[in-house]
Amino acid sequence: MIPKSVPIKDERMFRMAMRHVSATNDPIHESYERLEYLGDAVLGLIIAQYLYENHPDWDQGIMSKARSSVVQEITLSEAALRMGLEQYIELSANEEQMGGRTRPAVLCDIFEAVIGAIYLESGFEKARWFALEQLQPYLRRVSTGDVNPHDFKSKLQETAQAIWRISPTYKVAAEKGAAHDRRFTVTVVFDNEVIGTGHGRSKKEAEQDAARDALEAIHRAQRAREMAQQSHLE
Repeated sequence: MIPKSVPIKDERMFRMAMRHVSATNDPIHESYERLEYLGDAVLGLIIAQYLYENHPDWDQGIMSKARSSVVQEITLSEAALRMGLEQYIELSANEEQMGGRTRPAVLCDIFEAVIGAIYLESGFEKARWFALEQLQPYLRRVSTGDVNPHDFKSKLQETAQAIWRISPTYKVAAEKGAAHDRRFTVTVVFDNEVIGTGHGRSKKEAEQDAARDALEAIHRAQRAREMAQQSHLE
C-alpha cells in the first residue's frame, strides 16, 4: 500500500523504490539503486533551481553550500523518517538485524529513489513539487543564511578544544561499493580512542556523521555525570 504522502500511482514502482539490494537476487532490475541514481540527479537540479530563483543575490559559493546542506544524507534521511517511509522498506533478514531500516544511508537512498520514481511516472514538475514540499523546513533554514546547520565537525572541534584542549582526528575505516556509488565508514578518534563512527557517500559526509555521533556520545557522558553528581548531593 502506497502512503498518501507519496504521489506514486504504480504500486510496483513504489515497491521497487523501497526495495534494498539485500532483498533481491536481481539488484539491477528489482532494487531501488537505479531509481536512486536518477532521483539524486533530479533532486540536485530541483534544489539548484529553487535556490537560483529564490535567492537572486546569492553568489555561486553560497548557493553551492546551501544546496549541499539540503541535499545530504542526514537531511534526506530525516525527511524519509518524518514521512514514515522506513516501515515500507524491503530488507533481507540480515540487513534488518543490522539496523538497515533506520540507517541514514538507506533512508537517504529511498528518499531519492522516490524522487526518481515520481519523475519517471509524472514528470519533473511533480517531482519538484514533492521534493520542495518535503524539504521545506530545511529550505527555510538555509534561506535565513544558516547554510551549514549540520556542520558537526566544527561543533565537535569547538567542544573538544573547550573540554580537552585537543583536536579530533578522522580515519577511514571502510570503503565499499562501485566507483559511482561509494560508501565510506569513518571513525573520529581522541587520544587513540574511537568515540564516534559515521557513514556517507563521500569522506566529508561520513566525517560529518562521525562528528555527530561523537557529539552525541559526549553529551550523553556529560548528562550521566550531571545525574550522578545530583544523586550524590541528594
